[in-house]
Amino acid sequence: MSREQMHDADMREPLFDFLDAHYGMNRILEEKTMGKSRADVVMVLPDKVVGIEIKSDADTYARLSRQVKDYDRYFDANIAVVGSHHGLHIEEHVPDYWGIITVEETEKGFDFYVLREFLPNQKNVLKKKMELLWRPELAAIQKQHDMPKYREKSRAFVTGKILALVPERIPVDVLNREISDQLFERDYTLADRERSRL
Repeated sequence: MSREQMHDADMREPLFDFLDAHYGMNRILEEKTMGKSRADVVMVLPDKVVGIEIKSDADTYARLSRQVKDYDRYFDANIAVVGSHHGLHIEEHVPDYWGIITVEETEKGFDFYVLREFLPNQKNVLKKKMELLWRPELAAIQKQHDMPKYREKSRAFVTGKILALVPERIPVDVLNREISDQLFERDYTLADRERSRL
């Protein structure tokens, strides 16, 4: 396979192995809707959720400016993973607080390099991040804080009730860890049942 034929699907499994080695304990969620865009990869860390946009050599920057805005609303930090073709110019297309990982195909496989570590994203909106959670995951957070169950209420209603307790009763760092905990424990066997509730 030549470098020009490399697509993001080819990079994914090797990328996940690299992320495990570089960031330690994490959980990968793929293809998550965020606003009008879709995050290629969501990496859950114990205290934050990181959006990852993959731009292989076969991709262009055509939609990236809009995607950056959506990533910035939903995630605590973001990373662009780019094929070697984009490696020289990616810094011109993403904010300076985004991390950048370059990937190059070699005879031995894929070679990943951290060009720039991510910094905290100051533009993220906690309410948007909580949209990543399913209703049972919100219920688990409610239970941890002895909140009413609001069984017949929507996700948006429950999210508002939780956020009303931030930061007085629920410090932001505590809620961020609880969100990560729920995403770490997510059970996809419940996915069909959850979709029926949306």
